[in-house]
Amino acid sequence: MALIIQQIEALLLGAIPTALLFIVLVLAYQFLVQGPLTATLKKRHDLTEGAMEEAQKAIARAETRTAEYAENLRLARAGANKIREQRVQQWSVERDAALEEAHKAASAKLVQARAAIETEVEAARQTIRGSVSELASQVVRAVLPAAEGAR
Repeated sequence: MALIIQQIEALLLGAIPTALLFIVLVLAYQFLVQGPLTATLKKRHDLTEGAMEEAQKAIARAETRTAEYAENLRLARAGANKIREQRVQQWSVERDAALEEAHKAASAKLVQARAAIETEVEAARQTIRGSVSELASQVVRAVLPAAEGAR
């Protein structure tokens, strides 16, 4: 058993430099490779995350602007529709006023025409009344000679 223990001691004593070298290599790897690599990866991740956050913020700003533009467009269309409706109403009022004025003018002309016709009818009646006696005597003369010649 003593021989086994001596062999184990020799093995362990021979492994110490290998173990120390392994520990030094692990520490060197940690400081020279793993630390800078981790820092670079963290920096890259932070930059990537920052860029993604910036992109998301830009998308949110764009959506907000789009909503604002859509609202402004809706308001502009509503204003244009309101102005158009006001113009249509104004034109309707103007048309109605023009129609009313034309109707009044036509009515006035109709009244004048009726008055003129009535005046002409009355003048014709006066003329006929004034010439009734003369016409009657002409009719009698026209009828009586024919009647005297038939006797």
